[in-house]
Amino acid sequence: MMDFCKVMAIIRPEKLEAVEGALKALNVPGISVSKVKGFGEYANFYTSDWLCTHTRVEIFTKQERGEEIATAIMEAAHTGVEGDGMVAIMPVQSVFHIRMKKKCEQQPC
Repeated sequence: MMDFCKVMAIIRPEKLEAVEGALKALNVPGISVSKVKGFGEYANFYTSDWLCTHTRVEIFTKQERGEEIATAIMEAAHTGVEGDGMVAIMPVQSVFHIRMKKKCEQQPC
């Protein structure tokens, strides 16, 4: 098993710019960002489906950098109000480069 992890955060859309800045300051070389809808601790009771729009940020990194990156995201995304989101760190078994059609031997970031 490789020493990769995936840091995945669900944040408020208006906090994305601050999170991007924090990740750039840590020299994180790449992120994926997508718009998501859902509810958890906070739900939008003013809509029929209760769903809230959030932003998902995903980073593949060396395992030892996972907590540092998660902390930076929390600092940048924090408002102290329900609906701030969450961060998860998950182990990654393998990473493959599609372009080269082979397993990645070097660790990202």
